[in-house]
Amino acid sequence: MSRESERERWQRNFADLLQELRVAQTGVQILFAFLLTLPFSAGFERTTELQRDVYIVALLAASAAAALIIAPVAFHRALFRQGRKPELVRYAHRMATWGLALMLVAMVSSVFLITDFLLDQAVAAVLSGVAAVWFVTFWIAMPLIRHRWVDEDTDEESADEQEGARPGPA
Repeated sequence: MSRESERERWQRNFADLLQELRVAQTGVQILFAFLLTLPFSAGFERTTELQRDVYIVALLAASAAAALIIAPVAFHRALFRQGRKPELVRYAHRMATWGLALMLVAMVSSVFLITDFLLDQAVAAVLSGVAAVWFVTFWIAMPLIRHRWVDEDTDEESADEQEGARPGPA
């Protein structure tokens, strides 16, 4: 089995990152579009000052998240064919990470905004807290915990690669 060169590895890392950003970009753009239309909806005038403040936080966080999640594409255009893929991947990773953090803020703020408009403020606070814990669990805690796990399948595959591919049972 041939090993990939360092250049191929950076290229693959960038392609993987772009695939991940496509998913996040769609989500943040849909949320941002929803937030852009909200003030023009019937009933928005009934929002409280707190709800409008939370709306502004959600809108600005979604806007900033969209900018950061889309930024690697613009960064790639600026560095295109300059042989700076490692730099591009490192910066794109940081942009994506901060973009996801801001997307988390936008999502939880949006949950609070809607639930506070529909329900009692205490219930809205609890539901938003649950949403925050949910996002943190799956976007931060699980990947960090999983990063430290030893995967038996991966260990077996690594051993097979080192010894050469062994045929399986017939």
